Amino acid sequence: MQLAQAKHALIDAGRWLSAQGWVPATGGNFSIKTELGFVVTASGHDKGALQPEHFLEFDVQGTHIAGTGKPSAETDLHLALYALSARTHCILHTHSVAATVLSRLTEQPQLEITGYEMQKALYGFTSHLETLAIPVFDNDQDIPALARRVADYHAHTPLQNGVLIRGHGLYAMGADISETRRHIEALEFLFNCELTRRQLEKNG
Repeated sequence: MQLAQAKHALIDAGRWLSAQGWVPATGGNFSIKTELGFVVTASGHDKGALQPEHFLEFDVQGTHIAGTGKPSAETDLHLALYALSARTHCILHTHSVAATVLSRLTEQPQLEITGYEMQKALYGFTSHLETLAIPVFDNDQDIPALARRVADYHAHTPLQNGVLIRGHGLYAMGADISETRRHIEALEFLFNCELTRRQLEKNG
């Protein structure tokens, strides 16, 4: 994708995600592969009010080549996710309440969801009877260490649509920005359904 087009697509996605309440308090970060590498949001900006100058450009090795501002520490995780999956061309990282709470309630290394028709909105799924298993990784301020754990998981269970960071949020992945936005919307619906189901079972 060309640079200007990539920035415009992420600005539009930021407005939409902010309107949903999924990127509060300048949280989250977005990236897209470009013809030279990838472009990613700089740290500290309201994702609902992004401008072209709020992005940094990196080459395929992760070297900063253009743009001003502070890179997010999580830029290295974006780079690692791109390296793990040639299919991934866009990553949108969000901080919704449902995703964050479910990631803390899930003690296992993955959150398993099944029985919902909305699963079919995700790449690789054709039936509500399949089990969606979203990996959950402990949060870590040491991003290279976190990236290594993600890579170790991918080595035996390839990543598909996204990963959860415990107490932090969702990294949704897709072949382009349209698919990534669809994955976020579907996953957030599923997270809300699953969280509501658990609450009703507990109170019932």
